[in-house]
Amino acid sequence: MKLHFYKYQGAGNDFVMIDDRQNVFPYKTKIIEFLCNRRFGIGADGLITLRKSDNLYGMRYFNSDGNESTMCGNGGRCFARFLQDLGLANGNSIEFDAIDGLHSAEFTGDNIKLQMIDVDTINKNKDYTFLNTGSPHHVVFVENTAEIDVKKEGANIRYSDLYPEGSNVNFVEILNDNKIKVRTYERGVEDETLSCGTGVTACAITLNALGKTNKNKVFIEALGGNLEVEFNESNGIYSDVFLIGPAQKSFEGEIEIK
Repeated sequence: MKLHFYKYQGAGNDFVMIDDRQNVFPYKTKIIEFLCNRRFGIGADGLITLRKSDNLYGMRYFNSDGNESTMCGNGGRCFARFLQDLGLANGNSIEFDAIDGLHSAEFTGDNIKLQMIDVDTINKNKDYTFLNTGSPHHVVFVENTAEIDVKKEGANIRYSDLYPEGSNVNFVEILNDNKIKVRTYERGVEDETLSCGTGVTACAITLNALGKTNKNKVFIEALGGNLEVEFNESNGIYSDVFLIGPAQKSFEGEIEIK
């Protein structure tokens, strides 16, 4: 069958988008893996489908290994832009359903401000911090992210005894009291990506939770571009968490799938 697809990217994190409101997309691991393959398919860090979910639009996210995964922040921003481009967003905002619950997104020019889940549990350890921002994230601070072999060191942590089900791994360099540089190893991609939305969200919250900043807005430099994270903190609970950054359509086309 011929499949019509769209390609989007947010800060270099790229996704194949499928409009599946008619319930015709074959949800097979090998097909999704093929579509995400950068040599034989379209090429992407993940695949997202648009579904009808009660009275809302629903987002399903799959990693490039073909397996359905947890929430993707940059994917959520791209999904919001996708809905806008399809004419499904009324005004400057939209709501949609994802695997971790309801999300709202606000359109502000090139940027999309996506509400993330609240975070009430932060596991602080001597050498790392672990928290879930819609996806699980291991956060470690380093002196210089440029010196880190992200794929090697990230894989060692992702497959360690710490995480039987795996975890994303973030390496963070502090630039000033509310600006950081982040590099992320993503499970399911099994490599470094140019940015990770839930990852930079986890890093920004960790920066505050460890007392490395008293600001409630953190600016992030990722390999694929700049992102921002806003939040409110009260008694160790982080609410009104927003991931802010660009998202845009790259191209669309048709591809033959079997």
